[in-house]
Amino acid sequence: MSKAKQIESTQKTSALLLIEETFCDGVNEPQKLAKTILKKAIEGGEINDENYQDWVERRLIPNSIFITSEEYSKMCINALKILLTTGAIDFGGNKQRGLWQMWADMTRGYIGEYAVVKFLQKHWQIEAELGQEKGNIKEYLPTDIHNIKKPNEKILRKPQLNIGIKTTKWNGIWLDIPGQQFTHSDIHILVKVGAGRDHLFSFFKEISVFKDKVLKKGVDVGSINLEEADELYDSLPSFTNIPAYICGFVMNKLYSTLPYGGKAGRNIFTVTSWNGFYNRDHDLKELIEIEKNKKPGINKAKFQGIGDFAHSGYVFNTGNLLWTKQDWDSIINKL
Repeated sequence: MSKAKQIESTQKTSALLLIEETFCDGVNEPQKLAKTILKKAIEGGEINDENYQDWVERRLIPNSIFITSEEYSKMCINALKILLTTGAIDFGGNKQRGLWQMWADMTRGYIGEYAVVKFLQKHWQIEAELGQEKGNIKEYLPTDIHNIKKPNEKILRKPQLNIGIKTTKWNGIWLDIPGQQFTHSDIHILVKVGAGRDHLFSFFKEISVFKDKVLKKGVDVGSINLEEADELYDSLPSFTNIPAYICGFVMNKLYSTLPYGGKAGRNIFTVTSWNGFYNRDHDLKELIEIEKNKKPGINKAKFQGIGDFAHSGYVFNTGNLLWTKQDWDSIINKL
């Protein structure tokens, strides 16, 4: 192994250990999750020149927030209150979902929004209020943050910028926003929330729903004995503070056409970078023609990790998001 490769391997190992120590507490496979977090940062274009530890120390950790059990409970209840208002249908699509799945997904989204509130408080001492209330969801399209109060202000007021917040999981590398929704907000923030698929289960375990209600009922009706109830209880995931990584944001502005980057394989071009509007009807077709001129044989194009998006709209890989303190300060000054 060359000296350069040895250095890269050492930096990568150090970065993975730091990620595992900071973000993987209480998960079943902490090393696997740490590798996923780092891998997706690389695929999203957030890491340049293999400087892994620099990314962890300068971007990932400073821009992350942890959600406590009490804060989770608030988001969980807020999501439950609005469930029947929105209906069990994907917002922006036709895919039917069960109430449980929608509750879990909505709670994760609310966690992302609340993480931004904590982020503003932590770095700029800004008090912010969300619009997580029962009502017509169309009223809440332009902005997720309804009121703010800066340190030198006495009362809450409406922000001078409309702020949209979108949440994804640790393995997400794209911020995609339907065109109409994009134009309604001034900035769009992407948050990666480290809540696994079982976050509702772990929360119910935390507040003794299973031990004092479900499993007790099982013992009462003779479905299980006390020993089996204890075993089932211990096998359930335990709640730990949930990490939320504020990846960055994009501005509502004009972007160039076909703003892509990527890599060409034998006959497939994989898009790893996009920074602006994506027309699902013809952009990939045009891209194929461009790349075919560079490398004959290219006859297909796809987005890294996702293949294609379900709709036209604005698309950004995480590496194209604005995230430095200077970037954030420029927004804070306009709020």
